[in-house]
Amino acid sequence: MSRIGKKPVAVPAGVTAKVDGQAVSVKGSKGELSFVVPDDVEVKLEDNAIKVDPRSETKRARAMWGMSRSMISNLVTGVSAGFSKTLEITGVGYKAAVVGKNVQLSLGFSHDVVYPIPAGVTIVTPKPTEINISGSDKRQVGQVAAEIRAYRGPEPYKGKGVRYSDEFIFRKEGKKK
Repeated sequence: MSRIGKKPVAVPAGVTAKVDGQAVSVKGSKGELSFVVPDDVEVKLEDNAIKVDPRSETKRARAMWGMSRSMISNLVTGVSAGFSKTLEITGVGYKAAVVGKNVQLSLGFSHDVVYPIPAGVTIVTPKPTEINISGSDKRQVGQVAAEIRAYRGPEPYKGKGVRYSDEFIFRKEGKKK
């Protein structure tokens, strides 16, 4: 039995949810998101909560049960509160700035890296060494953060590079003479 799948997803005030067959659409103050649930899972809207149940007791149905409940929960959280990730830039001369609809990153290359900001995501740089990424779609926010981090990931000797704010970099000792 899925411990996650058993719990119904509560729909808070100000958020409207609609279940149409296998499609779940949620609308709130931050936008509108939808998700098509796999056929192994049954979705019902009862008492202002979305309930997810498996159609059979196969291994795939049980796996899709918990995953579908988590995806629906992320939709509800996204349209009501939203998601955000913070990146920190460490290194001499490394910095970031939002220029129009692009993020300009100076990461020690011979040229600046220009990353276009996708629709549905907001990027802010409160400090030149900090990037805040926010949006209603958890997958998209995480993907944008991962793509920016991938330009210059943190290295273990001096800790230079782009890292998540809550990420721990295991530091190594350099060569000894």
